[in-house]
Amino acid sequence: YLVMQDLPWLGKRDLKREIAELDARGAEGRATVTWTELATRIKIAHAQLQYLHRSEQLTREILDLMLRLEKIAQVRYAGGLAAQQDVIRAQVEQTGMRGELIALDAESRQLQARLNALLARPAAAPLDPPGMFRPLPAPASLEPAALEDRVRSRNPQLFADEARLRSAEKTRELTYKNRYPDFTLGVSPIQYQGSVKEWELMLELNLPLQQGTRRAQEREAEAMLSAARSRRDATANQVLGELSGTLSAFNAARRTETLTTSSLLPQTELAFRAALAGYENGKVDFATLLDAQRQIRLARQASLKAQAEARMNLAEIERILGEDL
Repeated sequence: YLVMQDLPWLGKRDLKREIAELDARGAEGRATVTWTELATRIKIAHAQLQYLHRSEQLTREILDLMLRLEKIAQVRYAGGLAAQQDVIRAQVEQTGMRGELIALDAESRQLQARLNALLARPAAAPLDPPGMFRPLPAPASLEPAALEDRVRSRNPQLFADEARLRSAEKTRELTYKNRYPDFTLGVSPIQYQGSVKEWELMLELNLPLQQGTRRAQEREAEAMLSAARSRRDATANQVLGELSGTLSAFNAARRTETLTTSSLLPQTELAFRAALAGYENGKVDFATLLDAQRQIRLARQASLKAQAEARMNLAEIERILGEDL
């Protein structure tokens, strides 16, 4: 019988354990990257679905407005105060909006199927109507310097690359420790007939005599460490660049929403009321009234688009951060 136990050089066993732990952390970071990307796609798809839903509501509201304008044009035409062309143009506008409603409905169905696929649900599974847009975080929580610090400490991709870099450092250290020999301790009982009367103690020494192979392994470990460090730096530059660009787009969308809601919408509504009053009094033509109506619609669509873009950019910022704001 022979019982043997390997005894590596001092520190080698701890280094192997640390390398395995760091590799596990890197795998955990890569799994988190996959989850955050999936969550971001879900958030973006939901924001797009909200935009389509609100656009459909807006189109129906404008369609109701066009029905009222058509009635006004019919009354004026019956009284000989307007041309029949006004009524026809109002009807043409309504037909165009009904076509837009069909297109919006088809796009919403496609987006619902995509969202169900992201949620691992059947494509035709029903979804609740999207509610209001999610509130935006306070501007103080989106300061660039603070966000950069949070990205460096919490971004899952950087976390995985940092774990890979530390694993490469430990691997290099372990490779250099291979310069020293390993030991094997053995114990063997010597049996005579039915009893053990003697014991043998064996000490085996494993000398690293193949210097060419060992030096090649050391060069490989250095190269792997350099590659891991470069990969980590490249990832940091990439995510920080993405953060800067996405944050600029987010701020632009938020400013656009504020400008449209506080200034452009009131101006277009005032212009429409003035055009409507002027048309009823015969001071402006129907084309001016339609143009004022289109300006209201464009302003409200711009506001909806800015709100949706802000939420989609916020989802990208949260992906880069690796957490919700």
